[in-house]
Parts: sequence; C-alpha cells; structure tokens
Amino acid sequence: DGLASGPAKMLLKDLPREALMRPLSRNEVVGMLLRLTIFGAATYYSIKWVLEAMDPTSKQKNQAKKRAEQLMKRIGVEGVKLTEYEMNIASQLVDPQTMKVSWRDIAGLDEVINELQDTVILPFQKRHLLTGSKLFQPPKGVLLFGPPGCGKTMIAKATAKASGCKFINLQASTLTDMWYGESQKLTAAVFSLAVKLQPCIVFIDEIESFLRNRSSLDHEATAMMKAQFMSLWDGLDTSSTTQVMVMGATNRPQDVDPAILRRMPTTFHVGLPSTRQRQDILRLILAGENLSNAINLKEIAEKTEGYSGSDLRELCRDAAMYRVRDYVRKEQMRQIAQQLQDCQEEEKYDSHTNTHKIS
Repeated sequence: DGLASGPAKMLLKDLPREALMRPLSRNEVVGMLLRLTIFGAATYYSIKWVLEAMDPTSKQKNQAKKRAEQLMKRIGVEGVKLTEYEMNIASQLVDPQTMKVSWRDIAGLDEVINELQDTVILPFQKRHLLTGSKLFQPPKGVLLFGPPGCGKTMIAKATAKASGCKFINLQASTLTDMWYGESQKLTAAVFSLAVKLQPCIVFIDEIESFLRNRSSLDHEATAMMKAQFMSLWDGLDTSSTTQVMVMGATNRPQDVDPAILRRMPTTFHVGLPSTRQRQDILRLILAGENLSNAINLKEIAEKTEGYSGSDLRELCRDAAMYRVRDYVRKEQMRQIAQQLQDCQEEEKYDSHTNTHKIS
C-alpha cells in the first residue's frame, strides 16, 4: 500500500477483487502471444541487421550467393538445398561448358594422361561395372607435383571434363573468416557440398600454402581448420558409393603436411618437358599459325633446354609480337617517307607557281 498512492491507489480500490483474480480470456492470450511474436521478430531482425552492418564481408557473401545460384542453374543442378556456407563454397564451382581445356590441348604428357585415364577417370565413368566392389572406386586424393608452368592446372581441369565430374576450384581464402568458428563451418561445407554434387573433384592449387607442415607456431584457428579438413576427408571412406576426390597441385611437395600426403596415394610428377616433348608442345602452340618454311621446330626444341610449357608459349607469343612490331615500324616508316615526299612535291609546286607569277 505504501507504493500505491494518489489515483493509482484509488483505482486499485475501485477494481473488484474478482477482476484481479479471474483467468485471462482466449483473445487476451492470443493478443499477448501476437505482441510477443512481433517483438521477438523485430528484435531478431534488428540484431541480424546490426551484425551484417558490422561484417565487412557481407557484400562479398551476397555476391557469392548470387554467383553460386547462377552456376548451379547453369550446370543443371536442381532440387538440391544448400546451406549458407555451402552456397559460399558453391561460388567456386567451375561451369564445365566454360572449360575449354581437353586432352588435345595438352602436349608432351602422354604417359601422365594415360595413367590418369586408367586410375582416375575410369572408376568415375565405369562405376556401374562393379557396383558391389569397394575397391573399384576413384582415389580419394591425387597429387600433381612438379615445376611451375608445366600444365598441372590444365591436367586437373581436363580430368574433370573428361570424367564428367563437377569441379570445385577451391581457394584457400574462401575458408578464412574473421569470425571464430566460421572457418570450420566453411570447411565442413566443402565436403557436404561435394557429396551433394557427386561425382565431384575438389581442386586445390598450391596446396602447400593451405595444408603445409604443421608446427607449434600455427594459429589455433588454422590448426583446427586443418584437423577438421583431414577428418572430413577421412570420412569419405565410410561409404563405398561416395565419388568425391580431392586433387592438389604443388611446386613444393616437401612443404605439404605428411598427413596430407598419406591421404593422396596417387601422385603424378609433371616435370620439365624433354626435347621431344618440347617439340610436341611447340607444334601444338603454333598449330594454325602462318609459319615460315625456314622455321625448324626440332632445332628450337633443342635450344630451349629447361623451358616449361608456359615458357614455350611465352616465347612464341614474343616472337609473334616482334613480327607485328616490325610490321608496324615498317608501316610507320613508309608513311613518314610518303609524307616527306608529299611535302617535297608541294614545295616544288609552290616554288614553280611563284616563279611563274614573277615572270
């Protein structure tokens, strides 16, 4: 009573005791629940808006989601529900129609290609021949290693196209997030998405930068992400029907974690091309070009010891640019000579005209 004074005390006295003790009606309960629901929804979306405003990567995430939806539709994946994290990973999908790389575009690596076709592509394409076998399945991991510019990435794309697999070109930066625990969720999304899209190849270029040798100096979040990646990778072996393969490429295999190398039993060394291989590469690069009869590809191949396939392409490009540059310079010199000749003729004409007027 001490708390109630004035009009409030008079109002409480005027209310019947039965009105204070009676149970709430159905409409009152519904109204209260409705108000609580509206208040809860407003609070939820307000907090969500604040968090998105604080997240500097929200714009990139929305763009990744739109790109993933377009890619999923383009490659014909329908009726597959993806989480927010799987959508983020799906933005790394490569449309098979945009893959212009095939085995015909790779020269000098016939042995590697034949081995890939037998050990990797065949289990993907002919899975129906031994449906009950746990042994006839593609390897869970394939490692391509060798010097840069020798065609490792091209081989990975050609393998995905030839096998008819979905291709996730995974970037290490995609798995990093400023919020604690988000990287682990993105790592889990890599494998859950690959299983939903199988047959699928997850390609990691420069894998040593992502799954390098572990040390005590590693950040806690990085160490947890690596451990989860390997654990989920091992989980692919629990089902004999899973058709998901992780393919990595590296220039420094000695820097890759030994635990990762164990999970990649199939390895291919893509080294610098030999003389015969360089000749084949040059022949492929210069196919369709207008070459002089004086060009000897065998002689060029012998003089380019230590060149990679990328170096040979750059060599041919430079030669073509020199040819265009020489033509442009000759054309410019011809135009300058023509302008000088025109000026001289004009001066002669003016001189003749002035002489005629004087006379």
